[in-house]
Amino acid sequence: MIDSLQALIAQTGPQLKLHWLTPKPRTARPLRTTDPSQLRQSLIGSLNCIHPNRLQVIGQQEQTYLATLSASAFAETVDALFAGAPAAVIFTDSVVPDKALCEAAEATQTPLLASTLGDQDLINHLRYFLTHALAERKTLHGVFIEVLGMGVLLIGNPAVGKSELALELITRGHRLIADDAPRFARIAPDVLEGTCPELLRDFLEVRGLGILNIRAMFGESAVLRNKTLNLIIDLQPLDLQQLESIDRLTGSLTALTILDVTIPKILMPVAPGRNLAILVEAAVRHQILRIRGYDASDDFTNRQARAISLDRPPPQLVRR
Repeated sequence: MIDSLQALIAQTGPQLKLHWLTPKPRTARPLRTTDPSQLRQSLIGSLNCIHPNRLQVIGQQEQTYLATLSASAFAETVDALFAGAPAAVIFTDSVVPDKALCEAAEATQTPLLASTLGDQDLINHLRYFLTHALAERKTLHGVFIEVLGMGVLLIGNPAVGKSELALELITRGHRLIADDAPRFARIAPDVLEGTCPELLRDFLEVRGLGILNIRAMFGESAVLRNKTLNLIIDLQPLDLQQLESIDRLTGSLTALTILDVTIPKILMPVAPGRNLAILVEAAVRHQILRIRGYDASDDFTNRQARAISLDRPPPQLVRR
């Protein structure tokens, strides 16, 4: 779990050529702050004293800017930098920190780090890493599978046929991501990425057959490590009354909120004789069209309205 500055440097330091300029803190230094006034801070970015970053980066451009300041303006900038209580200040491009910066860091017990990488290279690498490492996560029960390029989560009661449906979809060329306990992380305001716990990766449990290794059976192309969640399909056995309550024009499209992200959800009736694999493929294709701005029910309604207007006789003129 990457939740402290020390853990971040331990994992990324060798790759990003990061090293400590000040002594390594003895206690864990959190990357996230609990101060309500600082909750909206960016995790990392170039030197910014107005909207401070948790990790403030000083490269060649920032160093040149600081060098052009008057003594009083430089002192104010340094005070503002450390008043923001950053988790650390990182110097890139082999920049050597000014003596005043080192003294302010020591006074505020702010760690200083350095890297020979360029500032944007370092920021891009750490931003991507931190976005995934610190993302909110939630584990759901279901089978997560890629169908026609979209991440589809199959949910439903135990023994409803999720794994059997997933197996049939795999034989049709689609790819398994996770069975039983897919883990979803919010990596952007409206994006959930699903992965599989390491222990369960490549495996699919099918009642009557036991545990199947999909990679070993179908090859590398049958599995996928991660995918964004685009659609949820809820498999439910419905009685006649429940089936009749589904709108025949618009279907059963609703939505489910996971980690504050709204994901489209389709209720798919399970009944003998229904080819669920074909129905799932059709549901995915239908959702792709919706994303592109086309809705078949709206198209049908408009056609019907035009047909009715054409069949209606023109109004007769009334003579007086």
